[in-house]
Amino acid sequence: MNEEIKLIADQIKKKIGGIKPEIALILGSGLGGLADMIENPVVIPYSEIEGLPRSTVSGHAGRMVIGKLGGKDVLCLQGRVHLYEGHAPSKIALLVRTLKEVGAKTLFLTNAAGSLRKDLPPGSLMLISDHINYAGLNPLIGPNDENIGPRFPDMSQAYSPELRAKVIEAAEKEGVSLKEGIYIMTSGPNFETPAEINMFARLGADAVGMSTVPETLVGVHCGMKVVGVSVITNYGAGMTAGALTHGETIEQADKAAKKLERVIARFIAEK
Repeated sequence: MNEEIKLIADQIKKKIGGIKPEIALILGSGLGGLADMIENPVVIPYSEIEGLPRSTVSGHAGRMVIGKLGGKDVLCLQGRVHLYEGHAPSKIALLVRTLKEVGAKTLFLTNAAGSLRKDLPPGSLMLISDHINYAGLNPLIGPNDENIGPRFPDMSQAYSPELRAKVIEAAEKEGVSLKEGIYIMTSGPNFETPAEINMFARLGADAVGMSTVPETLVGVHCGMKVVGVSVITNYGAGMTAGALTHGETIEQADKAAKKLERVIARFIAEK
């Protein structure tokens, strides 16, 4: 095992004692409120863990919260790191592999995303069924450690059908509307152009964002079951009048967050 992974994981294990989180959650822009639902939390700022990449984006608290949610031990990343912050893809790989080393077998990803469909308005939740990597970068590039995962991992079911079915069931029980769709990732940090939005829709994508795909690739590679939900915060450029802003993203994410929190809590409790 990579010594850097072990170094970071050992620091986390020391701080959380006997807690063995089997579920890791990575929360997107404006979605950090779920961490407030965790019981008896152990809070660890990223700055306290040597070697851990730091989040620098508003709407991302930059800390781990570990404790009980729905009767299960969970580890929640209240803030993720992005390629557009200048982090190398390998740093995202390091973070996800550390979650696996700490004990996580399931990786639940959330993000704020722009809609490419008129019937997927701001405030909607979209269960990710598949993705398109348009960022031009892949965290699996480089030497491969067969002890972590295979050189050529299969991505035909990157988002676990089993877990997706359980998320759909949880949403139904909570009375929350949940659509499914394909997520396309760009590198950012700029919002997309109207021409790009038009192209992405023609490619078959339903929502666009600047995260999630790297974590999915690494999670699948190292044997984790992955599931993801996008909070739709805006229509893509050119689909409505007006400019896109990060403030709008945070505002709409806040509005939809409560619905997603209920779904995730139910999913974890009944998993």
